[in-house]
Amino acid sequence: MTMRMFSPPETSSSPGPGAPPRWDLGDLYAGPDDPAIAADIARTEDAAKAFATRWKGRLATASASDLAQALDMYESIEETMGRLGSYAQLAFAAQTTDPASQRFAQNMRETLTGLAAHLLFFTLELNRIDDAPMAALTADPALAKWRPYLRDLRVFRPYQLSDEVEQVLMEKSVTGRAAWNRLFDETMAALTVTLDGAEKPLGEAFNQLADADRTKRAAAAGEISRVLGENNRLLTMITNVLAKDKAIGDTLRGYARPCSSRNRANMVEDEVVDALVAAVDADYPRLSHRYYSMKARWLGLDRLEHWDRNAPLPGASDRRISWADATVIVRKAYQDFDPRLGELVGRFMDNPWIDAAPVPGKSSGAFAHPVVPSAHPYVLMNYHGRTRDVMTLAHELGHGAHQLLAARQGYLQSATPLTLAETASVFGEMLTFQSLLGAETDPAARRFMLAAKVEDMLNTVARQIAFYQFETKLHDERRGGELPAERIGALWREVQAHSLGPAFHFTPDYDLYWSYVPHFVHSPFYVYAYAFGDCLVNALYGVYQDGLPGFADTYLAMLEAGGTLRHRELLAPFGLDAGDPAFWRRGLDVIAGLIDELAAADSEAERA
Repeated sequence: MTMRMFSPPETSSSPGPGAPPRWDLGDLYAGPDDPAIAADIARTEDAAKAFATRWKGRLATASASDLAQALDMYESIEETMGRLGSYAQLAFAAQTTDPASQRFAQNMRETLTGLAAHLLFFTLELNRIDDAPMAALTADPALAKWRPYLRDLRVFRPYQLSDEVEQVLMEKSVTGRAAWNRLFDETMAALTVTLDGAEKPLGEAFNQLADADRTKRAAAAGEISRVLGENNRLLTMITNVLAKDKAIGDTLRGYARPCSSRNRANMVEDEVVDALVAAVDADYPRLSHRYYSMKARWLGLDRLEHWDRNAPLPGASDRRISWADATVIVRKAYQDFDPRLGELVGRFMDNPWIDAAPVPGKSSGAFAHPVVPSAHPYVLMNYHGRTRDVMTLAHELGHGAHQLLAARQGYLQSATPLTLAETASVFGEMLTFQSLLGAETDPAARRFMLAAKVEDMLNTVARQIAFYQFETKLHDERRGGELPAERIGALWREVQAHSLGPAFHFTPDYDLYWSYVPHFVHSPFYVYAYAFGDCLVNALYGVYQDGLPGFADTYLAMLEAGGTLRHRELLAPFGLDAGDPAFWRRGLDVIAGLIDELAAADSEAERA
């Protein structure tokens, strides 16, 4: 594997003073040609082969202390592989359209898949140990540290295939699902639009959908539709192939529903997710339908077009917030809640761990990557200076702080199920919003802030559940045969009309907008986790406002637990239970209450 392939992304020192930073991946490797990469690959291959020689075929008769030793060795090997994979993934995200970056990332995926083949037996053999012997083993103090990992591993025991089939599926994934994911990423990153006579990345058009000028919003929407339409055949094919690939895997493993494997990975019961979806669906009329009807009236429109959904309200300030000011706002919000959390988010701002500059060829969207416990997380976003960008920063730094705290659980047990992974991020957004709202004394400005927060919450809850409902319909229908683009578009429009309500008129080109959502490609059924997290945080923030003694300590302990505890165990100290249907109502009531507040402000303004 040739290592000298492309230049590493710019470090945080390259932009001008006050500009959004670029990250420096030097804490992982000095560059793609760093000799440490080849050395780590060679060392890991030797360790993986030695591990297989030592343990393969022997786990069924191993003692608790033997298994503890094996798990320690396994985690060490996996962490080195995680470091290698994280570096390649982050370098690729920073310059997705660069051919050398693409080759480096693909070569690393292939290399790591080859290394993982030596280790595949381990979890399969662990799961072949019968329940009674495993219960006796985990009762031994020698395995106390690993009980949560083994507990979660055995969730997949009923769906495990033979060693030979599992190995074929893993090795073929490089030229299967992973290859289609790569094709989608590279295609989307290369798409450009023409705005104001200049060629710009597709992300710039989505950003312009929030412009105060309706003609600019319409122009941006037209360009998005044009570009997605030109690529519709390819994007439809990618979607059909991946949906079929998932259906094959689900059938082989015996999953009853397309969403079941995601729910298992999230350590949440199907019925809990069903209760969330049903609660949000039932509340579309009092949430999104009601709010967008109000927004149409504020904008002076009989009905909204899809490009009006994120339009600012008339009279709202379009003031851009500098990167420096954004960091001060977010740091203060976390610091005021708890200095320990403020110190954690401050590390990201004081070190080159954030890539925020909106540059061509960079991955769109935002994420926080936990990397490995022996290093630190990295955050990627595209900062344009809008209030929503400040909230994105608060969101991703919530993830980052969570990942730092959970790292003490070790590489194999630090990851949090998606249903809880959004807790710290959404809570951080709420802290930042409340901090800004509390400092604002002008009634008009407070109204604009409340409306913006309602829209963010609707995007997180109603929109993401609508996405989930679309995925469910798509995957269910795909089991009956390949779907044409027109049918996928019809499913999309049906769900959007149902969730957004009668205030919207949807032009035919909106039928294409399903095709840009990366979650549908990379992480099927991921999206409900956002709604889960938002409703959870609404309920959690209510407990905080009620003055639960020691809330901050309990909250940080929840984040530190990583993946070692399930959602019921984590929420119990706060008096919350996601299995209770009233739990979701409590979270949705927060959104409805903000809409009530906006309606009351409207009435007061009319009387005045």
